[in-house]
Amino acid sequence: MSHDNQKNHLKAYGIVYFSLEAGLKSKWLLNYDGGAFLIENNKIAENECKIRGVSYQIISDAKAQLILEEISSPSSNQDAVTLEKAPKIAVYSPKDKMPWDDAVTMVLTYAEIPFDVIYDKEVLEDKLLLYEWLHLHHEDFTGQYGKFYGSFRTAPWYLEAKKNSEKKALVLGFSKVSEEKLAVAKKIRDYVIGGGFMFAMCSATDSFDIALSAEGVDIAEAMFDGDASDLNYQSKINYNKTFAFKNFQLVKNPSTYEFSNIDMTDKRKIPKTSDYFSLGEFSAKWDPVPTMLTQNHTVLVKGFMGQTTAFNRNTVKSNVLVLGENKTNREARYIHGTKGKGMFTFYGGHDPEDYSHRVNDPKTELDLHPTSPGYRLILNNVLFPAAKKKKQKT
Repeated sequence: MSHDNQKNHLKAYGIVYFSLEAGLKSKWLLNYDGGAFLIENNKIAENECKIRGVSYQIISDAKAQLILEEISSPSSNQDAVTLEKAPKIAVYSPKDKMPWDDAVTMVLTYAEIPFDVIYDKEVLEDKLLLYEWLHLHHEDFTGQYGKFYGSFRTAPWYLEAKKNSEKKALVLGFSKVSEEKLAVAKKIRDYVIGGGFMFAMCSATDSFDIALSAEGVDIAEAMFDGDASDLNYQSKINYNKTFAFKNFQLVKNPSTYEFSNIDMTDKRKIPKTSDYFSLGEFSAKWDPVPTMLTQNHTVLVKGFMGQTTAFNRNTVKSNVLVLGENKTNREARYIHGTKGKGMFTFYGGHDPEDYSHRVNDPKTELDLHPTSPGYRLILNNVLFPAAKKKKQKT
């Protein structure tokens, strides 16, 4: 899985998933050859590598044992993690997708990793219990329709989406979309606390936490829910209810395309040509969780924009681990934490290979980016629940 040895990093994850489903023994070699995988030799898996264009090497049992001995040396920052079972994956996404795409859905499809699409009805009916891994597409859990009001309030797709959301909320027994989305967010919260793994990108990260923090508080203006927001609602925000963020200030103006000061989009002075973030280095033997999540063939990853591009370090809770950051701008791009028995990862930005993706832009063709480091981070999270966990030391 190094830069030179693998011609399709993304589809390689699909091979590992395929192998786990087939019952083949698999190990993730952390910090070895770009985060390589050691899979039990089988003609079926070998044929899949050929079909999918994934680079592989057949080695002897003796060679495999030498590699494992090398990795186990106390002097090496490497480890071999056993992958036990292919996780059952759910993507939280509307059935009638908006006119822009979702990076996780795209890369799962490209890597040929199976997933189910679920939405509010399924979540409220406790269908999350059927899955080990959940991705939240670019959702707005605050009921403000993505804060698109300022630019798109007369656009047919915006009006149609608003009407459909209001109708869906009523069918599900809620008088407001914000109330229905909060109920969904609380179900997702409980899923994670109970042991689930949650991954979110872009606006699903901060809007999720904001919705939880504003339980019982009306933060939506009349154009969103038909009545005025609560007076002085900022003072009523409860940061103890959030997963990742603290002490954030909400953006009251309904025409501003921003939820709060968690996001760094408007504070960035970084030119596209020098917009990179660096991945942290962790101890593979002592801290396998962050090490798994940062496996890559480069420590520098191209930055990319989104409604929520990156996270203000001043608003990130101290018990949340920063996995990737742009130190120049002091922004966190990729963060991870625990909640109850489960774990969550928040990844800023919309599409790792489309720098400033806009509404109605064409989708990214991943055939053009088979070795994308930014997309690899997503797939690290997909395989992460398959790993036999060790207790994290720090």
